[in-house]
Amino acid sequence: MSNKVAVLGAGAIGSMISADLTKAGFDITVIDQWPAQVEAIKARGLRIDLPDEVLQVSLRALHLCEMASSHLMFDIVFLAVKGIDHRWLAEFIKPYLKDDGVLVNTQNGMNDDSIASIVGRKRTIGCSMELSGEIFTPGLVQRNTSRNGTWFGVGALDGEITPRVREIAAILGHVGRCDVTANIYGAKWSKLIGNTMTMGPFGLLGVKNFDAMPLPGMQEISVQLGKESRLVGAAIGYQIEPVFGLRADEFWDPQQEVEVTIMKSLMEKVGGRARTAPIHDHLKGRKSEMEYIPGVVSREGKRLGVPTPFNDAVVEIDRRINAGELEMGVANLDLLKSMVGLGS
Repeated sequence: MSNKVAVLGAGAIGSMISADLTKAGFDITVIDQWPAQVEAIKARGLRIDLPDEVLQVSLRALHLCEMASSHLMFDIVFLAVKGIDHRWLAEFIKPYLKDDGVLVNTQNGMNDDSIASIVGRKRTIGCSMELSGEIFTPGLVQRNTSRNGTWFGVGALDGEITPRVREIAAILGHVGRCDVTANIYGAKWSKLIGNTMTMGPFGLLGVKNFDAMPLPGMQEISVQLGKESRLVGAAIGYQIEPVFGLRADEFWDPQQEVEVTIMKSLMEKVGGRARTAPIHDHLKGRKSEMEYIPGVVSREGKRLGVPTPFNDAVVEIDRRINAGELEMGVANLDLLKSMVGLGS
């Protein structure tokens, strides 16, 4: 445990990873742009409310402005910020990453190549995951996913199973189950499929996942979103693979479409009290990261000639919410239906 580890981003995901790794005895420094969060961690540590326990830990926290005088260099950096912030923070942390250090991209979306263009492909480790939480009060995180329900898949961008990749998997094993994959792009796109089916439409409505799922027409919309995402991924050349710790026979269930398998598994692991990430953004008055989830499907679909009307509609409604033209709410489901031709 001699590695010096930074978690760049102390939102819900970064805080949950930081807390578990600190508890496991790793040398953790958490760095964030939210002043109140950093001050709360310095004063009181982090409290993580899990479904089955409460974890309270003390750890080192730094404001971005404190890094220049910290004299710290890191072996491993876990990047745990919204997709919208990935480039500037990759540039920010690059001078503090050792020559043989690695940056592990614990984000949704497909930002690995973008990050690699900054820190280098050999120093970028991809990570697909299922870990849900939310934070509204500095220093206090609600973790929706138990450790048994938490899953990571990590891999080098070139598919090589290196000792460093195995080391990262062992480290993240203190947070949840972690598998090593030679197909990290496929694993991340498989998770993206699930996110477009859930994060996409649910993020327009402002309700908990389990309240959104039974709404009239939602199942059909979610499946169509997932199908579009799968077809775009196939056009890019990605081979989707089992995620969330599912065995191959569970993932490729002949009794149901793979999109339904992904969505059901995701909902089971997240639990009933969760609200998807764009809802947190809108409640906090921030721009959501939808352009890095369904937005990727929409843009790549246009580039490749694959129609994506359902993802296009989600992106457009989210744009209107971000612009203040619409309020987040269940009424947006009828708007989404009308835009894709499903009626009210």
